Amino acid sequence: MNVAARVSDGDGRIFASPLARRLAKEGGLDLSRLKGSGPHGRIIERDVKAALGLGARFAPAASAAAPVEALAGMSDAVVRQLFAPGSFIEIPHDSMRKAIARRMTEAVRAIPHFALQTDCEIDALLRLREDYNSAAPPGADGKPEWKVSVNDIIVKAMALALQHVPDANVTFTQNAMLKHKSSDVGVAVSIPGGLVTPIVRNAETKNFREIAIELKDLARRARERKLKPNEYEGGVTAVSNLGMFGVKNFAAVINPPHATILAVGAGEERVVVRNGAPSVATIMSVTLSVDHRAVDGALGATLLAEFKRLIEHPAAMLA
Repeated sequence: MNVAARVSDGDGRIFASPLARRLAKEGGLDLSRLKGSGPHGRIIERDVKAALGLGARFAPAASAAAPVEALAGMSDAVVRQLFAPGSFIEIPHDSMRKAIARRMTEAVRAIPHFALQTDCEIDALLRLREDYNSAAPPGADGKPEWKVSVNDIIVKAMALALQHVPDANVTFTQNAMLKHKSSDVGVAVSIPGGLVTPIVRNAETKNFREIAIELKDLARRARERKLKPNEYEGGVTAVSNLGMFGVKNFAAVINPPHATILAVGAGEERVVVRNGAPSVATIMSVTLSVDHRAVDGALGATLLAEFKRLIEHPAAMLA
């Protein structure tokens, strides 16, 4: 596109359509540097859209910064021009980061999310976990054969909750709902450059020890980038735990084809009231993000309530 000075009236006013002006403002473009293709050289919508697509040739308007919501539609060159030269280091996206960006963008656009939150008392869970781990026999290296984490128990609880609320153990497709027999639970694992969600298949059938050993192996191979596609593709739900970073609560983005994802916060001591008297309990906040196409509000609340019951009565998961 040839850049030339805009023809204007004697007052220096730029001839542009209202839509072109709005698009230019959102995209951070200076209309005075565009050449219009409309009648009598008027700047119209297609001129601004072409400029945004060839952002390297245009400077952003100096009068105001581009609004945040417009950044997603800006070209790389336009975004770079918002920052002073030499004030940043450019790190090219690898294939993993590109895939994560694409999938999460598609998920937010295509899936009508809603979130449900509850607090779980986990003192009984912590006591059971301590007893369970103390029963682990020593292995050949002298270390206990297993060490179950709170997250391992959460995976089991989520799998059983889906079994007890089977209408939520589903995947939405355009023509049908897939109602699953097993509960395959993904677990978000942070790796250099991004994250991956390896899946514990048939998690409802496995005990704490089996889940702990399997997840440890999956996480190790995920960080080594040695997972096979069938070990991270599919699944019905996922668990994302940021409690170890001190995060109290958050809402996670659903990863298709899942219909739900459970975001887990840190367990912390809080004052609660029992029988009219204050006492201290260890509380963990969890947030269930739900695909409203597949799981309605009441059904999602039922699933979360069942998860809470299992977490607060963990001995029920040993049966």
